[in-house]
Amino acid sequence: MLDIKLVRANPDVVRAALERRGSTQSLDEFLAVESERRRLTTEVETMRAKRKTASDEIAQVKKAGGDAGEAIAAMRALGDTIKEREQELDGVEARLREMLLDIPNLVMDDVPAGGEDDAVELRRVGEPRAFDFEPKDHLDLGVALDLIDMERGAKTSGSRFAYLKGDLALLAFALWRFGLDIVMAKGFLPVIPPVLVREEAMYGTGFFPTDEQQIYRTTDGDCLVGTSEVPLAAMHMEEFLEGQGLPLRYSGFSTCFRREAGAAGKDTRGIFRVHQFDKLEMFSFCLPEQSAFEHKLILSVEEELLQLLEIPYRVVNIAAGDLGAPAAKKFDCEAWMPGQQRYREVTSCSNCTDYQARRLNCRYRTEKGPRFVHTLNGTAVTWRFLIAILENYQRADGTVEVPKVLRPSMGKETLGG
Repeated sequence: MLDIKLVRANPDVVRAALERRGSTQSLDEFLAVESERRRLTTEVETMRAKRKTASDEIAQVKKAGGDAGEAIAAMRALGDTIKEREQELDGVEARLREMLLDIPNLVMDDVPAGGEDDAVELRRVGEPRAFDFEPKDHLDLGVALDLIDMERGAKTSGSRFAYLKGDLALLAFALWRFGLDIVMAKGFLPVIPPVLVREEAMYGTGFFPTDEQQIYRTTDGDCLVGTSEVPLAAMHMEEFLEGQGLPLRYSGFSTCFRREAGAAGKDTRGIFRVHQFDKLEMFSFCLPEQSAFEHKLILSVEEELLQLLEIPYRVVNIAAGDLGAPAAKKFDCEAWMPGQQRYREVTSCSNCTDYQARRLNCRYRTEKGPRFVHTLNGTAVTWRFLIAILENYQRADGTVEVPKVLRPSMGKETLGG
């Protein structure tokens, strides 16, 4: 959520930021409602002051033995008017908050303009492997080695669910342990958070109302999270953090659930875009002046993981129109997928500045009063790493080599061998 004072004082700046995102949302209605809120607030405060003055005058008349009946009647009528205006003000403030929740974060100046196809490549690391055979995609490999079962996943749970079996399941556990060791060395405290959260957590992190169609709900209205970013952020909802203790870094492992609404026909093959998957996430609460460093740190951890796994990748700066509502800036790491002959997103990291903290009311104290923290998040390891390993480490005989850094955990050098 943006600072309403910022929106009121700099409407042209906010309007320009929305236009960079490609948003058609107009600030005119918001500013009109805000103007009405200020008008009603002034009117109510003026009438309250008038009622207090009248009450004092009535007390003086009564003390002097005079008749205050007419003044009392007038004050009661004023009180009725105040109640009506207070109800109007409550409605306007509720509408204003609802509108404010719909406004995305302001993008940073160095975020590229445009949409999904306008991300700017910053660098490439590692050379794609030259195969002396036609590389297969991860699903063909997984089915041939009996590691992935989409058919039974669909039979059991519906389309875009999967069973990971045998060596691939073991590889997943090896990846979680490997990723956890790396992020812990960078100061991220391991956490296994709840994956069922209340609506307040979804609104607080900015996933509601904009991404509500992507969320699975229970019959009671609670939500299954699409990322542990949500419960990690909500862990300090309505709290004051110690400024001297920041940054606070957490690494949450969880199963994630996403409806993938609007993605019909997109990446339906294999486990690239599924409704349920596991993910190790990094999250940071920090001082505003620390957030640029934390963003670079999280990105560096993502790159270190890919480099240690010896997977070729590139880093892209995501364009404004492709950013989620909470993000002011986002980097993606895209791994080279030989089976698809292109780079695909495997991790992302976002600087959300104080957008989530305002919604969560997460602050720290300063000599000049309370201030909102900044929050950042980034993927450490997810199922898409399994795809990258299968495709980059496949052999001509149909087996898949285990990356060197994972062999101690796996206890073997080959998947399916």
